[in-house]
Amino acid sequence: MDQARLALIRGGTEDETRSTGSGYLIGPRLVLTARHVLVNRETGEPWPTIRVRIGHFEHGPARSVAAELLWTPQDDLDVALLRVDHTADIPGAVTWGRPTGRVPLPYQGLGYPKAATTGTRAVETLGGVLSPLSGNGRYYVLDQRAAPVAATDGTNAWGGASGAAVFCRGTLVGVVAQEPEAYGARRLLAVPAHSFVEDPGFLHHLAEHACAVSDLVAIGVPAPRAEPGAERTPAERALESLLLPLFADPGSRAAYARELAGDLGYETGDYHPTTADLVALLRSHPRAHAALGQALAPRAADPAFRARLTAFLTQARTLGQGPLLSPDEFDELLRLLGEIGREQSALLPQAARDALPYAVLPAALDRPTIDDGELAATIEALEELSDGEGVPEGSPPVPALLRLVEYVAATAEGEQRHGLRAWSTRTADRIGIHGDALAERRMDAARWAERRRNSLVSRVVMELEHDGTGDGDRYRCRILLVRSDGTHRVLKGPESEPKTPQEAASALADAVSAARQEPGRYDHVPWVTVVVDEHGLHLAVDEWEAGAPEDVLPPSPIGADYQVSLSCPEFDRIVADRGQDQERRWKKGRTAVAVTGPSCSDARKLMHLLRTEHRDTARVVLHGPADQRRSWLKVCLALGVPVVLWDRDATGYEDADRLGELAPSGALDGLAERVRVFRSRTAAHPEERRARPSLVWEPEGSHPRTELLHLRDPWRGTHAS
Repeated sequence: MDQARLALIRGGTEDETRSTGSGYLIGPRLVLTARHVLVNRETGEPWPTIRVRIGHFEHGPARSVAAELLWTPQDDLDVALLRVDHTADIPGAVTWGRPTGRVPLPYQGLGYPKAATTGTRAVETLGGVLSPLSGNGRYYVLDQRAAPVAATDGTNAWGGASGAAVFCRGTLVGVVAQEPEAYGARRLLAVPAHSFVEDPGFLHHLAEHACAVSDLVAIGVPAPRAEPGAERTPAERALESLLLPLFADPGSRAAYARELAGDLGYETGDYHPTTADLVALLRSHPRAHAALGQALAPRAADPAFRARLTAFLTQARTLGQGPLLSPDEFDELLRLLGEIGREQSALLPQAARDALPYAVLPAALDRPTIDDGELAATIEALEELSDGEGVPEGSPPVPALLRLVEYVAATAEGEQRHGLRAWSTRTADRIGIHGDALAERRMDAARWAERRRNSLVSRVVMELEHDGTGDGDRYRCRILLVRSDGTHRVLKGPESEPKTPQEAASALADAVSAARQEPGRYDHVPWVTVVVDEHGLHLAVDEWEAGAPEDVLPPSPIGADYQVSLSCPEFDRIVADRGQDQERRWKKGRTAVAVTGPSCSDARKLMHLLRTEHRDTARVVLHGPADQRRSWLKVCLALGVPVVLWDRDATGYEDADRLGELAPSGALDGLAERVRVFRSRTAAHPEERRARPSLVWEPEGSHPRTELLHLRDPWRGTHAS
């Protein structure tokens, strides 16, 4: 990298600079930069005025010259060539390179980011590591050592660094093009040089300006070497002593070390490692010790060697020598779980919560579904968890990740199940997990999958609690999936920030999406029970709207999309016999209906009716003035009436006909769906004056209870303290 070739680029009009970027002089008159620096984003046309300042303050005052856009690729690569009006005196030629292997490479560059502005744009050094395995192939991922504070005006902190040349070991490998917002200025993206240096148009302009283009230089990282003996740490010496018994022959040790270094992406041309060098290799790459264990696994049929290998792997993990899986194991698991996740995005979070109920799970598994892009980081986090003590005594603890894989496999079918179980078996054998321990996990998983198939999801439950600590209409929210046997699974805990009605409705929509992936649900309209306290019975929860996806569809109230009913278990604590009364009414009074009329003028008269001729009635329809309906509703719920319907907008008995379209005295089994269809029609025709029905529906049986666990006690350290 030559500081004298640094360029500051400004584009805009004669009167105003509209865009600022960086560049690098690759020929006496040619500047390489990012295309978006040179064009008006609104029109896509090049700026009419482009000025370039070439040079670095270390070499004296820089000269500002005019420039014109000379070349951009025909595809959408974000690179460009400028031709400047001044010929620079720059010795030598640019060497172009291409990172190879798997090992992250140090990189550097120079640019003019906005964060470095002190009155005028100042030079900032770019530096960090470039991982050849990260990204999507169209960009290099640059992880920055220095990360400026995000800009407060909505612009990128690294804005202005676009177009900066990126160098690895003295070769130009790419051009900075983007700053991903999700990484808080800690990461940049660069267009790889290999994607444009062979473009015919690019080569033509370089030849026209007498600029030679070198062949792309493959850039790798040499295998690490050990420090002198006196500088090695106690941990390194401990690993060295555990490695020696694994290699009786120094020649085999060197062969394994060279092969391992090559597999990890290091250069091994002149690599003749000692045991200490092998330790340095194991400590330099996070997955090296697991990869070595995988390479040595075929020799583990010998019990004595198996014991030595297990001791090495266990001690390496204890010393913090990287994650559980080798690169090959990680890549294969990512592929297998990715295939299942794309078909059933809710399965992995479901299995994780049931397989690891005491573990502190990664954040991505605390949501109803997991995105494909979150899977790699989630696997990495799960590698750190242990599941339980070994079986039998003394064998290594079973990783939580293996239990989870067995749960997912038990639910999968065909080749997916076979692939996951084969992966689990190989990984357990490599780590030294006793066969009985893995068999126990597989049996647990089979029982869980059987319960899951036989106990279908009956409804989604959203528990709401009004948050009185802050301003505005906000609620603490917990969402559960309840099965037909009464067990439940938490999809959304209440530990997050209180939610607005729209945020709660959006969280519910995510949960319903997960519920629809459960066995036996298919395209059924979900039943959503909203659990509230006495005051919450008068909320218009069914009218809450989730945000429409990308504004493709207009927002819709949740009561139009799902069968939404209310539940108020708070009365169970107030009235001791309520549960028994409710059970009796469900058994004996499903077809009976009580409708309040003018003769039922106060709460005492309604209580009398519900204790005599309507003692077993399961359904009450409330007509009448709003103030009386509130007291009548309390009476109904206290006496165990499980189904109560009313129009929360009704002002008196004269509005009773507004509920007629719902057939409130019709078949009970279809009432919730009739209410949903009515709410949907109301949302479609808001200009019509229609009822706003509220429906309490206390489910038959008990409220959700914690699912029975058939799992071992957690190993110390895996549960939340």
